[in-house]
Amino acid sequence: MLSARSIFQEIIENDDAFRLFCSIAAAGESQGGWENGRIAALVPGSMSDLAPKIARHGADEDKHGRIFNALLKKRGLEPVGVPPECDYTMLLEQRGIGLSHEKLRGSAPLTERDVVVYLAHSRVTEQRAAEQMNTLVRYVGEQAGIGRAVRMICHDEDNHLAYCHEELLRLAAQGHARTIHAVLRESALAEIRVYREVGLAVLGHMGRLLHWPKAKTSLLAAGANGLHGYERLGGWQRMVSLSMPERRNALGGPAPAAAEYA
Repeated sequence: MLSARSIFQEIIENDDAFRLFCSIAAAGESQGGWENGRIAALVPGSMSDLAPKIARHGADEDKHGRIFNALLKKRGLEPVGVPPECDYTMLLEQRGIGLSHEKLRGSAPLTERDVVVYLAHSRVTEQRAAEQMNTLVRYVGEQAGIGRAVRMICHDEDNHLAYCHEELLRLAAQGHARTIHAVLRESALAEIRVYREVGLAVLGHMGRLLHWPKAKTSLLAAGANGLHGYERLGGWQRMVSLSMPERRNALGGPAPAAAEYA
């Protein structure tokens, strides 16, 4: 029977598929860690209160990259290069979403608008990350070897999403509402296109590694396209709404240690 649980199980049990899955995840998290670290270093003085939280965001994502690499190491596997068509963060940047790496590699302080753009972009991508990790927890969260890592990352992603909601609401009240709503909409509409492209590319690679019959790959691709259709018709709006989270000051204080994954 074809189900999300069975698909995840196939990936976990196959070394080549698991290696690609963890390599893609590790690379994306490490890239996010670098981006947040640079943003924290370049925050304008008028927003210096945000720098520790942005740095914490980056530290969490660095930790997630280490966790996925550690899962590979425990299986005696080495990371593989991420196929360009599977590189979610790179494809978003190519579409002008978020802050450019050219800007982040420089030394000039960011503007207040830059920080608003970063937070709005993060609110969209963290929605996706939180949903993905909650799905993983549902299907593999109790499995030995991977379950504890998945639950830890899921908790962090929920914190990141709460942080984005809270800080964007605060900035909206300070006069940035129009920019926030415009960037949220632009980011969400671009993200759903990129997510479909990456999802189809990953399915193609997994299908070849796991020797899926054409009918199975086609059915899964139809599901990815169906999700995109739903999101294009209005599902994207869940990615742009703002509400005060139950977890307040979710990124206040230092990141909790995860020494076993260092």
